[in-house]
Amino acid sequence: MRARILAPENRKWLTLGCVAFALFMVMLDNTVVNVALPSIQRDLGIGLSELQWTVNAYALTFAVLMLTGGKLADFLGRRRVFIAGLSIFTASSLACGLASSGEMLIAGRTVQGIGAALMMPATLSIISATFPVHQRGLAIGIWAGVSAMALAIGPLVGGLLTQHIDWGWIFFINVPIGVLAIVAARLLIQESRDPSTDQRLDIPGLLTSGIALFALTFALIEANDYGWTSPTILSLFAVAGIAFVAFVLLELHQRVPMLDLSLFRSGTFAGANIVALLVFLAMFGVFFFVSLYVQGILGYSAVQAGAMFLPMTVLIMFVAPVAGKLSDRLGSRWLIVAGMTFLVTHLLLLSNLDVDSTFWNILPALILGGFGMGLTMTPATAAAIGSVPVAKAGIGSGVLNTFRQVGGALGIAVIGAIVASQIHVAPGAPAFRDQFMDGFSIALRVAAAIALVGALAAAVLIRKYRHVEAAEVEAIAA
Repeated sequence: MRARILAPENRKWLTLGCVAFALFMVMLDNTVVNVALPSIQRDLGIGLSELQWTVNAYALTFAVLMLTGGKLADFLGRRRVFIAGLSIFTASSLACGLASSGEMLIAGRTVQGIGAALMMPATLSIISATFPVHQRGLAIGIWAGVSAMALAIGPLVGGLLTQHIDWGWIFFINVPIGVLAIVAARLLIQESRDPSTDQRLDIPGLLTSGIALFALTFALIEANDYGWTSPTILSLFAVAGIAFVAFVLLELHQRVPMLDLSLFRSGTFAGANIVALLVFLAMFGVFFFVSLYVQGILGYSAVQAGAMFLPMTVLIMFVAPVAGKLSDRLGSRWLIVAGMTFLVTHLLLLSNLDVDSTFWNILPALILGGFGMGLTMTPATAAAIGSVPVAKAGIGSGVLNTFRQVGGALGIAVIGAIVASQIHVAPGAPAFRDQFMDGFSIALRVAAAIALVGALAAAVLIRKYRHVEAAEVEAIAA
């Protein structure tokens, strides 16, 4: 019986189920946190900048260490690194739930980012190593669909836990899920790694990229408190620029770089990563502030806020796998362009909301957003992974997820800076609602412009890709 269950044809689907289970935990964590933000702010007595750091501490650590996680997965073993990431993420979730101050929560979220950075690249590289090329788009589509399922139920689960128990349970819920995923991974996933021997960690690249991202994000989040022309903020922008240039120069001359810039010679790979950066830059900050808007301005409860997101996230759940399958046959280019166009319209509709808007005013934007995210996420992932050799799948998925997380962290910082620039009174003051809405509307229009650039980038750069190893096999046969 056990041999039949673990036969190759069955085992690959069980492996997909295992990595999707772990992915579910990470994505659930993202969405439940957004809904719980107002409760966290009240209970811990923290300001808007600390609230942004609650999200960005996770996103930044995730982004900075993602490429290292992909590299570690490729040469230490994808199953081993996947389980290590799961263990760290599960333990830090417990610490987040027990946090009694903003500092403790931010520290726990930072460690969560470390675990996620080890785990996430391994999920896609395990899929690439497990599935043949003709099934990989479908497998990635299911992977994205599970992610969307977590997004779909996460806000509602977060609202129920926050409103009826305590916001700490949005983190405690990860603990049993994580333990089950660790056990399943040990039983089901076969070890795989990059067969090349020339492997080492790029410590200079890790340091320079970390300094650049932290300095830029800190400057954007804290600029309204310090002043945009203050020596501190200007110095941080300068440090970010210098560190970024140093990172690029180092990666060009490293024997084994953390970020293999040669991958970007492929227009499809470059285009898919630019789209990932821009879609998360446009959308991540929007999710953050829409949660604050519906609870703080419209007066929704945590449960109502969670339920409000269901039309969008359920659509993502159903559209993403279909888009993945279509990308195998049609290519990713025009699917992404269509998806980004939907997102532009979604953001423009949201920008017209006001203090008297209802759910029915928001619903059309949610529907367009669901189609847009579903049509964009899976084809972009399939294009990026399909344009690199399977032996480099770990670093390829690491690059893709790094671009996503960098976009998300910068999105919260940029959108937050725009909103904060319009607020000049305390949250309880009569003018606060109008000032918040002014900043919210401007920020959403900026996000729409960013999404439009993403659509243009996809149209210009992405082509119908051929899986690299499939092309090599055909060339040998010829």
